Amino acid sequence: MTTLIHTLADHSDDVNYCAFSSSCLATCSLDKTIRVYSLNNFTELPYSPLKGHTYAVHCCCFSPSGHVLASCSTDGTTMVWDTRNGRMLAVLEQPSGSPVRVCRFSPESTYLVSGAADGSVVLWNMQSLKLYRSGNVKDGSLVACAFSPNGNFFVTGSSCGDLTFWDDKMRCLYNEKAHDLGVTCCDISSQPISGVELKYKCTLNGHSAPVLACAFSYDGQMLVSGSVDKCVIIYETSTGNTLHTLSQHTRYVTTCAFAPYSPLLATGSMDKTVNIWQFDLKQPCAGNTVENESKVAVEVWSEDDVSAWLCAQDLADFVGLFKMNNIDGKELLNLTKESLTNELKIESLGLRSKVLQKIEDLRMTMISVSVTIPDEFLCPITRELMKDPVIAADGYSYEKEAMENWISTRRRSSPMTNLPLPSLMLTPNRTLKMAINRWLETQQKYS
Repeated sequence: MTTLIHTLADHSDDVNYCAFSSSCLATCSLDKTIRVYSLNNFTELPYSPLKGHTYAVHCCCFSPSGHVLASCSTDGTTMVWDTRNGRMLAVLEQPSGSPVRVCRFSPESTYLVSGAADGSVVLWNMQSLKLYRSGNVKDGSLVACAFSPNGNFFVTGSSCGDLTFWDDKMRCLYNEKAHDLGVTCCDISSQPISGVELKYKCTLNGHSAPVLACAFSYDGQMLVSGSVDKCVIIYETSTGNTLHTLSQHTRYVTTCAFAPYSPLLATGSMDKTVNIWQFDLKQPCAGNTVENESKVAVEVWSEDDVSAWLCAQDLADFVGLFKMNNIDGKELLNLTKESLTNELKIESLGLRSKVLQKIEDLRMTMISVSVTIPDEFLCPITRELMKDPVIAADGYSYEKEAMENWISTRRRSSPMTNLPLPSLMLTPNRTLKMAINRWLETQQKYS
């Protein structure tokens, strides 16, 4: 059993990463801040949020003792903080000045690794807070890093799909092409490891879109992953079986982390929230799914359910009228322009249009829940059925409003490839819109 016990909604932009110590949870965001919470009641510590970075914060991590926190940013720096008082201890500048995508402490807190968009890797001495060694991956941006349990080596993952193993002197031990479309995250189990030979074990399936995050539990018995499909999946490591599927986030899931000494899981998302889950280690429930209450079938709604829906849609003025006409869920879905005019006597064209649009949105939500939507009909940003698809300069189709919001937040890169967009022009994809409409008509005919 996995239960959502708390949602943190303090960040004003996408949540990029979250990390636990034995007593705290740290989160970081595109809003340039790091927030630190007590695990006792999930309230922010007095010194939170931590401010110092001038651009988005991509990653944060605690030292093994929990007394030090590191954060890294597009501003080309890795900052080191004292978690007891929030004091900034050091600003470590990436020698190349490139955006720093990932940072990680060694198990003994001897070193801190920072990896950047230009492929540079720096090993910092945590006693002197000075650069100790540096290197580069062959191709791509460095986006992931994990240390072995004994600290003898660490692995980095790049956007070109390579995993590279390094020893504590920054000597490259091994390199392997792991993923054709790039590595987005990597982790190493706490189980003892001998040698650095990499052998394929298995592939875990379940997500319907790219996976952005993964993490082992501290005992190595579970693995969690988060995806563009907005879902979080918890696997049993020994068998690869799915234990839980969590679908509470409304945008891409960008980060997942298990707490070290308590049955807690944190998941962060582009929906600006961090969800805290509590799980029962003794009673894994294969296939258990936690879903939004809104996914209950509308056809079985009572008149009171319809009244509650009207209020939620800012249509409370119609509650009395709908009750007078005994409109339940089934009747609601069958309402048309003619019935609103002739039977319910709604004279205002604007109000009729508003009610019809809300009902149409409800029908689409039902279809998206009960039917597998073709992936090409889903917006890559929102992972929702597109209503007004447009083609961007990267060649991909997006929901117009979602892509306009993406561009308006000063992003000039493709949501799919992360490469610069040669143009910000958006062209209506009428062919795709017609295909979606035909598919919707077919679904409604058979529903």
